Amino acid sequence: MRQRALKKAFTDTLPVMAGYLVLGLGFGILLRDKGYSALWALLMSVTIYGGSMQYVGVDLLAGGASLLSAAMLTLMVNARHIFYGISMVDKYRDMGKAKPYLIFALTDETYSLVCRPDAPGGTSPRAYYFLVSFLDQCYWIAGSVLGGLLGSVLPFDTTGVDFAMTALFTVIFVEQWEKADTHLPALIGLGISVICLVIFGADQFLIPAMAGIALCLFLFRRQITKGGAARG
Repeated sequence: MRQRALKKAFTDTLPVMAGYLVLGLGFGILLRDKGYSALWALLMSVTIYGGSMQYVGVDLLAGGASLLSAAMLTLMVNARHIFYGISMVDKYRDMGKAKPYLIFALTDETYSLVCRPDAPGGTSPRAYYFLVSFLDQCYWIAGSVLGGLLGSVLPFDTTGVDFAMTALFTVIFVEQWEKADTHLPALIGLGISVICLVIFGADQFLIPAMAGIALCLFLFRRQITKGGAARG
C-alpha cells in the first residue's frame, strides 16, 4: 500500500514538480542576486517553505526589516492558509505523528491535491497526504538550491521573475476547473475576489476576500455537493 501511495503521490505531484522547480529556481536566483548564497535558499526552503512569502522574504532580508514588520507582513501574505487549515481540521485529525508536518507543509498547490474527499486509488490517507506534502517540499528545495547555485555562476536579469507565482496559480486554477465536478466554488472565488478588489483596493482585499469566500462556500455547501454528485 505504501508503494501504491508513493506511485500515486508522485504521479499527482508531477505538475507541482514542474512548477516548483521553476519557481524555486527563480527564488534562488533572486536571493543570490541580493547577495545570499545557496545555503540561505536551502535553510529558508526547509524552515519557511512559504512560496510567495519566500519571494517577499528576499526583500525583507535585503532591506533589513524588523521582526515585527516581517511577522505582520507574513500574516497578511499567508492569511489564506487560515481558511485552508480550517477546511482540513477533520481530514488531518487522525494523522498521528505526521500531523504537525502536514500542517506545516500545506501550501496552495499541496492543498489542491489533498483537499479531495478521499485518498485516491485505495491508498492510505496518511501515507498519501504525507507523501504529497513531502514530495512537493522536496521539489521546492531542489529548485531553490539549484537557483542559488546557478545564480552564483551565471548572470541573470531578474526582472519579472517574481511573477512566476502568479503564473503557477493560474495554471492550477485552469487545471482544477477542467477536472472539477462543479464550477460553483471557482465562480464564487472569482466573483468575491473581484468585488473585494474593487471595494478595498489591491493592498487590502485579500483577507476580506478569503473571509467572504469561506462564508459563501459554507452557505452553498449543499448546492456544491449536489452539483458534484449530479455530474459524477
